[in-house]
Amino acid sequence: MHKKVLPILCGAMLLPMSSLVTAATNKLPASSSVKMGAVEEVCSDFVDPKWRDAQVIDGVEIQESRMCNPDNPADIAAFVKGTNNISMATLMQTQLAADAITVGNDMDGDGDPDHYIIKLEIAELNGHSPDMREPTTTFDIAPGIQPTFWVFAPKTRDMSTLSLYEPIANPLLRAPSPVIRVEQGDIVWLVLENSHYLPHSIHLHGIDHPFMDHSGEGNDGVGQTSSMDVMPGSSKTYVIKPRQPGTMYYHCHVQPHVHIPMGLQGIFVVEENRPNNWVQVFNVGAGQVRHPSVAVKEKYDYEYDMHYQSADKELHLMARSANDPRLIGKRLNLEYDITDSTPDYFMLNGRSFPYTLRESLIIMEENKKAKIRILNGHEEAFAMHIHGHKPMATHYDGVDNGPSSYIKRDVHGMVPAQRLDLELSGVDDGLNSFGQGVWMFHDHVEKSFTTDGIGEGGDISLVVYKNFLNEKGIPEVHGMSLAPYFTKEFWQRKYPAWQDYDAWKSLGLPEIKATKEKAFVPAAPAAKPTAAGTDTQAAANKSSFIGQLLYGFALGLLGYVAYLKREKIKGLFGK
Repeated sequence: MHKKVLPILCGAMLLPMSSLVTAATNKLPASSSVKMGAVEEVCSDFVDPKWRDAQVIDGVEIQESRMCNPDNPADIAAFVKGTNNISMATLMQTQLAADAITVGNDMDGDGDPDHYIIKLEIAELNGHSPDMREPTTTFDIAPGIQPTFWVFAPKTRDMSTLSLYEPIANPLLRAPSPVIRVEQGDIVWLVLENSHYLPHSIHLHGIDHPFMDHSGEGNDGVGQTSSMDVMPGSSKTYVIKPRQPGTMYYHCHVQPHVHIPMGLQGIFVVEENRPNNWVQVFNVGAGQVRHPSVAVKEKYDYEYDMHYQSADKELHLMARSANDPRLIGKRLNLEYDITDSTPDYFMLNGRSFPYTLRESLIIMEENKKAKIRILNGHEEAFAMHIHGHKPMATHYDGVDNGPSSYIKRDVHGMVPAQRLDLELSGVDDGLNSFGQGVWMFHDHVEKSFTTDGIGEGGDISLVVYKNFLNEKGIPEVHGMSLAPYFTKEFWQRKYPAWQDYDAWKSLGLPEIKATKEKAFVPAAPAAKPTAAGTDTQAAANKSSFIGQLLYGFALGLLGYVAYLKREKIKGLFGK
């Protein structure tokens, strides 16, 4: 029995502490309720639903696209037949200049043109204007986020914005710079009309081209070795006749440590030569190719272009910090130091999550195959991961090294500027595919699925099987609500990601009181007792709680010892 006395005694002494613990617990602040803010529609009704349908325009077959924001079919018809070959009615449904794509004759008699004149301009997005405080020709990568970009763009007509009162960029002016497609063996004149206020050039990275053209002009786009940079208001024609097919790359080679991260980079595809092979010269915004080449259709049901890039917030804000090109040049060329830079925004086809859901899905069907062309436009390494699938790499930097080089895996690493062709199969065998569903894909370098450090954002997108798409092309997800991601407040760090996971907001932010609690101030030293201070002295002499606790512990210990020695004590009293 005596073995239980000490635990009981200690427990009794701890009973007074329960009220203190309860008091401390009751002082925890309640969870606050942060308003979500205005939620954008995931997919608006602004786009004509007929744009999503398979159709034929001016003899051009255009595949179905179930995306929320599909490409304008009239644009695709012009990209295939050329702005000189489509009807005036079709041309007027685009904002392309009449000489944006001039398609020439069929010189080898194989049923398709063999000479192209392709004209590019340079546009500034989210730029600064002396006429307004906010950026103009705007392009949001996510709700409320507008880095400044410089991009190559097809030559256009009319306004650069939707209207005089809407500063949003017209659909042809956007990031990334457009994918360009030509056919193996075709003669291509690529004309850069520099509509920007700084010098620029085009370097055809990996694309077969002569160092000098027939007129003796440099053709490599490098100012230090081949030709002078293209000054504002000037133009330059690059001449190519590519002998090898593959997924290549083009970019500006003027101050490339600044101009490439600013957005002057794009995918350049040389398609395999086939008869009757009218290629889609531009794929604006990348994503689904709605008029695949003959060679692609021989092996695949779908084709997707995936351009990954990142942006340093400091650089992109600096680019709109003045109206004087001399000041912009000074800040970008003399003050900006890329070795100190850190990427803040990570994008797939010019957008960050959740906007990637509107136009950069990979839509699949069971037992079908898709060809995916990927460009790592980041300044750092990239690790492509597709959930629920193990795609096979077939080409590296546009080169097919044969079936023995093909590799099937669930993470594909890439260095900057590298291109990779993947074969994505919908065969549900546990290797190619784990079955139909809504499967995420992203760069597995973890910071890449954040936007200015906030997750989840960045270059996240989805492989979606058709059965999981609604009529507007939005995936039918079965997890948390995506509404917070479509608010500006979420990306401004105002809305806690887990606040509404349960009804009582247990993982929200603690409520912060408007008034501060009274600070603890130690009592002044006690004065010497006086006749008038008897009560004060009595209070001072009163023992504290700790003193009482120690006193009780001593008494309890003494009683316990007496209990153990009770027989000896009885013997002493017996004598």
